[in-house]
Amino acid sequence: MTVTLSDVAARAQVSPATVSRVLNGNYPVAAATRERVLKAVDDLDYVLNGPASSLAAATSDLVGILVNDIADPFFGIMAGAVQSEIGGPGGRAGGERMAVVCNTGGSPERELTYLTLLQRQRAAALVLTGGALEDPAHAAAMSAKLARLADAGTRIVLCGRPPLEDSEAAVATLTFDNRSGGRRLTEHLLALGHRRIGYVAGPVERTTTRHRLEGHRDALAASGAGTAGGGDQDELTVHGPYTRASGYDATLELLRRAPDLTAIVAANDTVALGAAAALRDRGLRIPEDISVAGFDDLPFSVDAVPALTTVRLPLYEAGARAGRLATGAEEAPPGGVATIAAELMVRGSTAPPCR
Repeated sequence: MTVTLSDVAARAQVSPATVSRVLNGNYPVAAATRERVLKAVDDLDYVLNGPASSLAAATSDLVGILVNDIADPFFGIMAGAVQSEIGGPGGRAGGERMAVVCNTGGSPERELTYLTLLQRQRAAALVLTGGALEDPAHAAAMSAKLARLADAGTRIVLCGRPPLEDSEAAVATLTFDNRSGGRRLTEHLLALGHRRIGYVAGPVERTTTRHRLEGHRDALAASGAGTAGGGDQDELTVHGPYTRASGYDATLELLRRAPDLTAIVAANDTVALGAAAALRDRGLRIPEDISVAGFDDLPFSVDAVPALTTVRLPLYEAGARAGRLATGAEEAPPGGVATIAAELMVRGSTAPPCR
């Protein structure tokens, strides 16, 4: 059943005129009243019928791009690539499409709010980037929101994100093979002779974190290093944000727990930079005293000193493909899902252990 402005007014315990003033922003409203109205709008998933609703087209020329952190090159590269593919003519009446980058800051609440806002704007397409939050309630809410968007004509593409189990709303899903990349990275270190390997993981609740860590531990288990001489893997793993500061602090904690570590694997390249800084501050040389490896192959990784051994994800290529899928310029892969391979990049930050 369609939610009306009167329904929102009743939920917020204000008049319909007050709801209209809040949504149109053309009249001052007390802050507490405004918050109450906006909460009612979100709770009821109310979609404002603006001037565009009178047009024949079901959608606007707006393309939404959801990212966790636009300052993180991982997301910036993909967002820029998406925009490069959706910027040309082809929108309604042959006009340009406009990309709107929505920075969630990793907040599940902001993620849902942006989906509601994009629905109200009748977005032509939506690209969601990066790992998903592993929370059943949030996953269900996301599936419901995306289904409403798809029903309204929005083309949805997941980029660098696993498929949603309970939703077929997405036109296509481009998922990175993080598990395989994590496994190959640790296999490289094991082949060099490392057995005491610390791991600086990302946030525990993210799919990307789990998949990369599973690949790491699969390699250890297959070699026997996870049990024989490798120590307790929980002891040798520290979780934190995907930031340089997290890499720095987690590395100091790993050295406290296991001073005999010969290698550290970081959840991504930014975290690896923090890990390298912590090791240098402790007077340790890379890779002579301890090896360091990252993940993603961000642009700065080759310029680190020494250059960073990492796993390359084709971020720009994936983002560009997501942009083409979002605009209908490229057909969806068979079954709607494509797994993008990860490539091991061996550089100077890893070497055989010397102790």
